[in-house]
Formats: sequence, structure tokens, C-alpha cells
Amino acid sequence: MNLSSFIALRIAFNRQHSFSRFIIRLAVAATAISVMAMILTMAFTQGFQNAVAQKMYGFSGHIRVQHFEPEKVDIAEEQPIAENDTVINAIRTDPEVAIVQPFATKYAIVKGPESFEGLLLKGISSSYDFEHLQEFLKSGRWIRFPDTAYSNEINLSSYTADKLNLHTGDRLFTYFIQPDGTRRVRPMKVAGIFKTGIEDYDRVNALVDIRLIQRLNNWQPNEIGGYEVFIKDYKMADSVSNRIFYKLPPGWNSRSIAEIYENIFDWLNLQNTTIPIVITIMILVAILNLVTCLIILLLERTHMIGLLKSLGSPDKTIQQIFLIHGAMITFGGLLLGNGFGLLVCWLQQRYGFITLPEDSYFIATAAVKISWQQIVWINLGSFVICFAILLIPSFFIIRRLTPVNAMRFD
Repeated sequence: MNLSSFIALRIAFNRQHSFSRFIIRLAVAATAISVMAMILTMAFTQGFQNAVAQKMYGFSGHIRVQHFEPEKVDIAEEQPIAENDTVINAIRTDPEVAIVQPFATKYAIVKGPESFEGLLLKGISSSYDFEHLQEFLKSGRWIRFPDTAYSNEINLSSYTADKLNLHTGDRLFTYFIQPDGTRRVRPMKVAGIFKTGIEDYDRVNALVDIRLIQRLNNWQPNEIGGYEVFIKDYKMADSVSNRIFYKLPPGWNSRSIAEIYENIFDWLNLQNTTIPIVITIMILVAILNLVTCLIILLLERTHMIGLLKSLGSPDKTIQQIFLIHGAMITFGGLLLGNGFGLLVCWLQQRYGFITLPEDSYFIATAAVKISWQQIVWINLGSFVICFAILLIPSFFIIRRLTPVNAMRFD
């Protein structure tokens, strides 16, 4: 152990009561709070974005492949396309693709005992993977698919069920307006009720058998509205969608859900602006506290600096004493900040004690997503920046302080 480290350790673990001891503890606490705030900001922001995005993707897939209709709104009924094994195989050859399943939609008016609601019925097939929707099921079950004919069951959202005063097992009438103006009625049974928490979905969507939509639209059994594509990493949706587009026949189109529901995803991406703001503020707080702490330490140890200089210690050695001390304070703050920050994240994941108004934020409990890579960068960046800033006061004060003035300092 060299002289600088020895003296720095003696100063750091000095048990004598002094004003600097209080300042050191305050600096450690401020650094810990700053690091904890940065970790929590990253974890809660990314957790929120991931939770809402997964809800969006769970109900609609990551990518939709359907007929190219640029003049129609995003949630309009589709023009039929014939199921094509060549297209399906081409989509599945992409290494990021996990699931490909057909769908079709049709507008309807659903009448309950007391009122009626306009809905967009989403038709799905017996091969539909309900695993992505399982967390949304609040009561009952998902629709079942008979071997012959079509199912007369429907899955409603809790929003629609409440509006129509319907419950699992209740019967209702569904009215369809055909292109020629005629009205067709189908009695249906509520098999189950779901809730995504995303108002744009829950207000208009319901699930039915795709064969019902094919029958009402006079489509052939192999005609569908399009394909929903689920991929392994939702962050790759745009790039995978572009790759799929060039594999499709003329007249087909591929779009990510982020393109279709652009307003929601723009709102989610807006949350990223808070991250650099909070991190910048927290780093500035930590820097100001550490610099203040170091200046107080230098002033309190002025006699020691003068004594060391009079004994021939070079400025560099004396400067290292206070830099090592400052580094220890920074490291202590980082250690405590990480401990408390990760503890809060763990408690939230386990107990969900922080709640949110679901109508406004789409989730009822604040979600947490910990990125260890980002935590490493937070710690490394905070330590390097703080240590670099500590060079300034130690450099100017120590180099300009003469032994005579230091010994006279009171």
C-alpha cells in the first residue's frame, strides 16, 4: 500500500466526530439517491413500455400481412386473400418469425338486454394460439371451434360486457349489415370476457370464429382477411416486416403493429425523453455534492496538506489522497444506490405495491424491466464522470496552497 492510499484510508475511517464526517455521509447518501433514481427511472420506463407493447402485440401480433389497400383506414374490413402455403412458408423462413395465423374482421352491432354497441369482430381459426391472450381472460373461456359449421360463441371485452350488461354464458344478438343493405342476424353466446386495459382495443374488439365471417361475406373456405405474424423479438418488428414485404406476391402488404397503431407507439416512445433528463439531473446532483464534499475535506485538512508539503511530498501524491477518498465516497454511494434501487425493483415485481390508473396508463400496476447492461453503464458512467470532476478542485486548491499559508490557515 502506497502513502496516498494509506492516508486516504485513515481519513476515510477516522472515528473522530467532525463536520466533514457529516458532509461525507451526506455526499454518500446524495450519490446513492442519484444512482437509485437513475436505476428506477430506467427500470420503470422500460417496464412500462414493454408491458403496454406486449399487450398491443398479444392481441394483434407483431406484423400483419394482408391485401394492399392504401386508401382504407387501418381497422377497416379486409379484402379477401386466398390462403397460400407458399407465402406462409416464405414468411416462416425468416429466423425471427415464431407464429403465423390467419384472421379476418367484420363490423357488427351487438345487442344486449338493455343497449347495443358497434364492434369489430375479429375472426380466428382453431389453430389460433391463445397463449398470447391468456393473461387478458377475466372470466369464462376462449371460444371453441366445432368440427362442422361455425361456432356461435363470442369473446367480449369487459368494457363491452359492462356496457351491454352481459356476463359469461349470456346470449345476445349480433346484427350484420351486408354491402347490398340487407341485415343478417346471428344469435351468439358469451363464452368468456377479456380485458387488455387498452381502451382502443377493448372498446371495439371481440373474438369470433373466422368461419362465421367467411359465411357472412360469402367467401370461400380458404379466403381470409390476412395473417398475424408473431416474432421472437418485438424490437425487430419493423425490419422483419420489411423483409417479409419483399417475399410477398403483388397486391399483398406487410406492416408492423407499430405502423397501424402509430399514435400509441409514438406516445410510448415519448417516454424515452424522460430518461436522459433524469439521468443528467441526477449526475449533476451527485457531482455537486461530491465537489462540495471534497472542497470541505481539503479545507479541513489544510494543515495536513501544509505539513506534507513541508516534508517534501509532491502535489501529485497529496492530490491522490483526496482523489482516492473521493473515489471511496463515490463507490460507497454507487453500492448503496444499486442495493436500494434493485431492492425497490424486486419488491415491485413481487408485490406490485405501486399502482397506476389503468384508464390512463393501460396497466394497473407499474411494470419493471431491469437491463443489467444499462445498470453497468449507469455505474461506470457515474463513477468516471464524478471522478473526472473531482480532479478540478483538488488540482487547483492543492497546487496553489503553499506550506506557509497552509500552516497559518485557521
